[in-house]
Amino acid sequence: MIPLRDVIPSRTTPYITVTIIVLNAIAWFFELSMGERQLTEFLYFYGVVPAAFSWPTLITSMFLHGSWSHVIGNMWYLWIFGDNVEDRLGHGRFIVFYLLCGMAAAIGQIVMDPSSELPTIGASGAIAGVMGAYFVLYPQSRVLTLIPWIFIQIVEIPAIVLLGFWFLMQFLSAGAIAVTASTHGGGVAFAAHVAGFVVGMVGVFVFRKPQVDRWDPIDYY
Repeated sequence: MIPLRDVIPSRTTPYITVTIIVLNAIAWFFELSMGERQLTEFLYFYGVVPAAFSWPTLITSMFLHGSWSHVIGNMWYLWIFGDNVEDRLGHGRFIVFYLLCGMAAAIGQIVMDPSSELPTIGASGAIAGVMGAYFVLYPQSRVLTLIPWIFIQIVEIPAIVLLGFWFLMQFLSAGAIAVTASTHGGGVAFAAHVAGFVVGMVGVFVFRKPQVDRWDPIDYY
């Protein structure tokens, strides 16, 4: 399932969401400018390597990506869900919230495989936190979703169903990896997704603005 957009209009300009997307894009094009050996050294230095942990990499790693699909997919999810969460938290709080979710996600991956010598990179843990916050704040929202199965369909799915299903898949995948002890082979950091989502669900109660805002859904034709 590929989310296309939600039905909640943002009432404020999502300056921070846009800035994060731009920073990730700049970092990605900088990666593309490097040679293979230089890029490998760069990712090992700025990515989170559990076996050689460095605290600053909890921040730097969340602005790095491994492929076009990796960066585009992450930024697309951030664009869909980030504006409304930023609107509800406020710009300043959203910055702190996003970074803390990303850091918690990286720590979650370290706990899952503390002896790994591979760098963990990507914004997906932080974005999972944003999705967790959206899950709590707007469970009755609807998300226009592309379902590319036998026949391509575009349907509106309740956010609580879409995001709940996404989290369940990440949780089961992380559990399967833990049982098979296959994290040393690289791949998707499912534990980071799970940790980020849970921290986002809990942390939003601390970071959201005290007033309750109203929102009106949009109908699509």
